Amino acid sequence: MDPPPSQAIRLPASLDDCRIASLPPSAYYIADFISEEEEQFILRKIETAPKARWRQLTHRRLQTWPSDLVKNTLLDSQPLPEWLEQPVVSRLLSIPLSEGKPNIFEPSPHGRPNHVLINEYPPNTGIMPHKDGSAYYPVVCTVSLGSSICLNLYKSKEDGALDPEPVWRILQEPRSLLITTADLYTEYLHGIDALSEDVNLSEQTVANWHLLRSPSLYQDGRYERQTRTSLTFRDVLKVSKLGNKLGGMFKRP
Repeated sequence: MDPPPSQAIRLPASLDDCRIASLPPSAYYIADFISEEEEQFILRKIETAPKARWRQLTHRRLQTWPSDLVKNTLLDSQPLPEWLEQPVVSRLLSIPLSEGKPNIFEPSPHGRPNHVLINEYPPNTGIMPHKDGSAYYPVVCTVSLGSSICLNLYKSKEDGALDPEPVWRILQEPRSLLITTADLYTEYLHGIDALSEDVNLSEQTVANWHLLRSPSLYQDGRYERQTRTSLTFRDVLKVSKLGNKLGGMFKRP
């Protein structure tokens, strides 16, 4: 299956141009990061991956590339497959943080993402509020495919308990890219409510409303979810050479 021909995607000159102004200065949103043809190509590659690649959870399933982590360590030094490198990683690395500055992964240990988690979210499926933990460099780049969905951001109270009300909501459209880093990575939790539709959507309740591709789609304040697939690109801090010696023991086909 060949990739689609190169599309005329207009990327921002820098991440500064797509910063979510109502959040701490460490979140960026690009509504049109990949084309519709690229979206369909990636979805086909995900769906036709070997069955052993899928891990079935209670209400959703996921894939990890190039392999799972073992004790917060990537045991597989193989590169990501080409269909994940192109166009996503190459575009991530082509956008500077600001004029004259490097891309957001330049200071990371490997200078680029080396791990991708693919989650499939049917309607009425979510994920509990959580942090991504210490295995990764604190930059999370998420490409959404297939459907829009609301991501909730939470803050713990002074006593350490989680405040059940999200402090912000981010609407992730199909083919969009969301980048979170710095305080939003280390100090806040993120989660997705298990709903059939997202409600109460407006300029006042959605942090990235002014960056949306099609805010008119949500003018009635509701969005009925379809199956949404997310691709989360991160740089795993520890990569063990042991993975090369162990061969395919920990590697998914």
